[in-house]
Amino acid sequence: MRLLLAAVGKAKAGPEQDLFRQYLRRLSPPLILKEVEEKRPLTGSQLKTREAELLLGAVPAGAVVVALDERGRDMGSEEFAACMGRWRDGGTGDLVFLIGGADGHGDAVRDRADLLLSLGRMTWPHMLVRALLAEQVWRAQAILAGHPYHRV
Repeated sequence: MRLLLAAVGKAKAGPEQDLFRQYLRRLSPPLILKEVEEKRPLTGSQLKTREAELLLGAVPAGAVVVALDERGRDMGSEEFAACMGRWRDGGTGDLVFLIGGADGHGDAVRDRADLLLSLGRMTWPHMLVRALLAEQVWRAQAILAGHPYHRV
């Protein structure tokens, strides 16, 4: 199963980027990052709509889509791993994670998503969300492989 992360915004060097890359190196298969950004000075709903178009443009046909969303489903690591295991074992070719812009996802992303996933009720910087997601994908892989790290 191929793993893709499509995210609004360009990462800059810094501790968030370093942490994200640390977890990327641990993942197998790797998580491929596709950054999208709208350069025009759009605002409000226009910007959310355009960012949704850009994100969905990165989604391969037939992919399972998980959109990170503050109103999404809150899961524990083992439940998340079980979802990833079902997708993998069910023959999913592409699993795509979407991280929206500062104003959240446009309706088109929310409608297309197979799962709206929350990382909790707190607000996180989007660049840190990349690292948190990569860590949870790695943790899910460890759980599915029966590695004891998860509970150490």
